[in-house]
Amino acid sequence: MIPPRWLLPALVLLGIASLAFALAVGSVDVSPGQVWASLTTNTTGLERTVVMELRWPRAASAFATGGMLALAGALLQVLLRNPLADPYILGISGGAAVGALLTMLLGLGGFWLTGSAFAGALLAMLLVFSIAHGRGSWTPTRLLLTGVVVAFGWGAVISFILAIAPEQNLHGMLFWLMGDLSHASRPYLNLSILVIGTLICLPMARNLNVMVRGDLPAAALGVPVSSLRWQIYVLASLLTAVAVTIAGSVGFIGLVVPHMLRLISGSDHRILLPASVLLGGALLVLADTLARTVIAPNQLPVGVLTAMLGVPLFLYLLRKGQTS
Repeated sequence: MIPPRWLLPALVLLGIASLAFALAVGSVDVSPGQVWASLTTNTTGLERTVVMELRWPRAASAFATGGMLALAGALLQVLLRNPLADPYILGISGGAAVGALLTMLLGLGGFWLTGSAFAGALLAMLLVFSIAHGRGSWTPTRLLLTGVVVAFGWGAVISFILAIAPEQNLHGMLFWLMGDLSHASRPYLNLSILVIGTLICLPMARNLNVMVRGDLPAAALGVPVSSLRWQIYVLASLLTAVAVTIAGSVGFIGLVVPHMLRLISGSDHRILLPASVLLGGALLVLADTLARTVIAPNQLPVGVLTAMLGVPLFLYLLRKGQTS
């Protein structure tokens, strides 16, 4: 177990190191000094153009996306009381994918792609909640089952779109489905959304620690269970919607990062939530950097790299936790 006083500073350093690595590595080598000068001064030249116009928007957006997915995963695992819960389990990514793929099918991009993906994610969120709620209150099991069924429905629609799409559009569609940060933009907006989401979630941490024990013990200790469920669902859904809009469907991060942190530092959500943001962001930055450099000038879908990097590490930590 890593003491909390060491964990968060170590993850901050890991996040900074991952961003520095992403800014320095690529087809054009940029030294650490040139990276620092590009970030802090108004110098001109090839290195500043590469860092500020090409690599920084992508790296910052990757950090924001990874942080959002990990934070949403940590919240949903409490809400659903299911260790397999991740940001995509409620069908939100499927709704976003249908919106994005329809836009690509029509030959549109840019704002239309982003707006359609976000609209699809919101539609999926409202659909799942309205069906799960029905005429009475909803339970975690009912919400989970509804989300799984709706996700399968979106999957069928996605398969249909891919089946009728022109061949020249399939590559871009498949890349988006597997995660693609090559068109990421507005890094400061993305980072701002991550910071705001984290600040909203942190005051919930004590109540989340109690809610893990069950609704009745939480209610007996004064936790407003019903309103807290609403808050968790809406926040996790919105974070997932924004993340999917930025980068498409990036697997693994939201599922495994919270588990990794529980194995190495415990289940206190006052530490777990900010740690998930930092580790999720750093892992996705590293994965995206490798995705664009391993077989350069070609690129890999970043979702492939997140699984290749994270699954062995998670299995090692799980085995270590079982044998210690």
